[in-house]
Amino acid sequence: MVRVLIMSGYGINCEKESAHAFNIAGADSEIVHINDLISKKKKLADYDIIMFPGGFSYGDDTGSGNAFANKLRNHLWDDLLEFIKSEKLILGVCNGFQIMTHLGLFSLPSTDYGQRVHSIRWNNQNRYECRWVHLKNNNSKCVFTKGVDVTHLPVAHGEGRFFCDEKVLEELEKNNQIVFTYCDEKGNPANGVFPINPNGAMRDIAGICDSTGRIMGMMPHPERAIYSVNEPEFHLKKEISKRKNNNIDEFIETNFNIFKNAVNYFK
Repeated sequence: MVRVLIMSGYGINCEKESAHAFNIAGADSEIVHINDLISKKKKLADYDIIMFPGGFSYGDDTGSGNAFANKLRNHLWDDLLEFIKSEKLILGVCNGFQIMTHLGLFSLPSTDYGQRVHSIRWNNQNRYECRWVHLKNNNSKCVFTKGVDVTHLPVAHGEGRFFCDEKVLEELEKNNQIVFTYCDEKGNPANGVFPINPNGAMRDIAGICDSTGRIMGMMPHPERAIYSVNEPEFHLKKEISKRKNNNIDEFIETNFNIFKNAVNYFK
């Protein structure tokens, strides 16, 4: 069975939702504290997928995801590089994306792992945003997003604004590494307009992958939007379906596919 390591530590708070999403997709998930990896009670090499979940690791006191990233870099960096070289998968959501950003896991053709190429900055409106958004999948390379077009899911962050210099942006676009962008419900670009783009991200970017397509980070939370009942419009959609003598789907497949694609990669 495909084994998933759900990274945990002080301030991480989305471990159970993340483990549940992978488990119902057919994997065997285990929530592991970073200290148990450092002490060698657990080993990265024993897993097929690593997920960095959302939360507020170490209170985000030195910047969102920074302290957790430094702890991993100082103690587990060589193990993480071996994991990547083994052509396994890594997914980061929200704070997990911030951790991966600090670690420099989004390699370009011109860079190596460990070189940071972008930042995730404070939202333009300088406040925490918790709302549902739409995303457009722009990518044919990324392992996680096959079969996903437009999807609907929540954001919950104070620092979610993607930023990089123009040279990096060019390379991301050229190498097909921009995965998700904010859009309206029909898939039209947000064009930076709030609240369709909830944080002011450059080019509406909500998620990217590394040059191989096996490592992805994103700000919105697919693990919080697996079931149709999670949607704020669920009861309206249920009533519309009922009056048409239809049943509403149990899953939001476009979000569930992110986890199923990862598991199926190994099958």
